[in-house]
Amino acid sequence: MKHHDVAIIGGGCVGLSTAKHLTELTDLDIAVFEKEHHLAEHQSGRNSGVLHPGFNYPPNSKKAQFATEGTRRMKQYCADHNIPCEEFGVLVVAKTDHEEEHLDVLASQAEANGVEYERLDSCAEIQEHEPHAVGQAALYAPEAASVDSQQYVYALAREIQQNDVSLYTGHAVERVRKKTSGYRLTTSNSEIDATHLVNAAGLHADTLAQQVGVGEDYQMIPFRGEYYEVTPDRSDVCQTMIYPTPDPELPFLGVHYTRRTDGKVIVGPNAVLAFGREAYQNTDADLSELKDIVAYDGFQKLLSSKTMLAVAWSELNKSYRKSKFTEAAQRLVPGIRSNDLNKSYSGIRAQLVSADGDLVKDPLTIETDDAVHVLNAVSPGLTSSLPFGEHIAKQVSEME
Repeated sequence: MKHHDVAIIGGGCVGLSTAKHLTELTDLDIAVFEKEHHLAEHQSGRNSGVLHPGFNYPPNSKKAQFATEGTRRMKQYCADHNIPCEEFGVLVVAKTDHEEEHLDVLASQAEANGVEYERLDSCAEIQEHEPHAVGQAALYAPEAASVDSQQYVYALAREIQQNDVSLYTGHAVERVRKKTSGYRLTTSNSEIDATHLVNAAGLHADTLAQQVGVGEDYQMIPFRGEYYEVTPDRSDVCQTMIYPTPDPELPFLGVHYTRRTDGKVIVGPNAVLAFGREAYQNTDADLSELKDIVAYDGFQKLLSSKTMLAVAWSELNKSYRKSKFTEAAQRLVPGIRSNDLNKSYSGIRAQLVSADGDLVKDPLTIETDDAVHVLNAVSPGLTSSLPFGEHIAKQVSEME
């Protein structure tokens, strides 16, 4: 039977980054298992591609540390590997006095985290950056960038293979069993033993962790984010990125505008409960997974909040009624119209929820003597992937 020193489950940006850094830190025999035949089929390739520079996160938090370092390192990695990356900057727009007050919080966080920013105090100043955006104040962060996330994932894959990492695509890990020493992985194609395990399975990380008794107080709840694309003749409505002021009580940013490296402008995402971990269309459902979601105590407690119920209803409306999605988009750019938006792709956010009904907002890993389980690689996961992967690799290297 094939044996590896380290088995990494999940060929997304976190799993591949972990493999990259393990090759730099150790001489271990490493294997990465990806259930799809192509990389970046799920979270790592179905995102907006934005590098978040770190103003959105509390000082001294893991998110702030990983985002600021991750943005810098990602830009350099893209330059070194000829990956499209454009430093467009982002405009965070306040529409109300309450939102404008929160801009002060974002500005103080930017200051503490070493993130460059400019405060704009009028609609006229906003429109010097984005002529079609409307608001009463804004924060402009020029270091925000757009990257081709799929090309980034494939660059990581090429790099680790050049460093003799075994990359098994089309190998869905169906079962993880703890042995006296190490683990046995049953995949859709074979059985493989490993001394150490890194569970970076994204949408399925909680399920695999619980097979070996880890993370039983958590469950992943899938939220689908749907995007529209602005028609080419109207793409001038957004020159860079236009974001709403985030609600600090919610983990979702709300509908926003992003100019991509290919010149397209996407709008979204919403954040609606998906009826399955890979239910990418609003007509998709996995009844077994939906039953598990609804039966989970943490989910029931989450929805007991009137705020969350109201948010859920609003997001559901955006999914099934284009007019409601358009209204959300018009809040930032009033001139956009429904016929300016064409349905585009969607992604699933693997949002961890605790048994108490709390949305886990920070990255969460659980380390045992011979494994690291990445239960929550929450946004900004793509931005953070290089330092986060290095962090996990150091944890594994210290197990030797």
